[in-house]
Amino acid sequence: MDKHFDENCLVCRKHRGEIITPGNPIFENDLIFISHALPFGNEKDHYLGHIFIETRRHIPELSDLTEQEANAIGLYTKYTAEALMHVMGMVHVYSFVIGDGVPHIHIHIIGRYPAAPREYWGSKVDEWPQAPRGSENDIASLNQRLRAYFQIHFQ
Repeated sequence: MDKHFDENCLVCRKHRGEIITPGNPIFENDLIFISHALPFGNEKDHYLGHIFIETRRHIPELSDLTEQEANAIGLYTKYTAEALMHVMGMVHVYSFVIGDGVPHIHIHIIGRYPAAPREYWGSKVDEWPQAPRGSENDIASLNQRLRAYFQIHFQ
């Protein structure tokens, strides 16, 4: 088995194609994989504008990043924020690293819509009841638009 993957890791399984990313990833290279979050648990849809930037290599902690991985995450966090603002009209973009549930580096990049009330800013932005949410089909469509923006602006 490749030592850069963990056969039981949810993120590694996604990178190997065992978990399908609707509409394919937004961007990928040998260091990172960028995709939209999917509905999970009992969700039938998910907040539109919740993106993951994941390391290709299976690593659990920020301190385990190589310099190249850290640079790629920083640069593509900026690119993802720009894409969310231009493609989706977000007015602010947050980035979070939580890492308690899945021990594989993944950065949450989540945009805030213009009408989001103040009480839903920050880590509660995706809890806003009126926020646009979408099914896997909606996510696939959004991924295509974000991927097109990436191809035009960041290649």
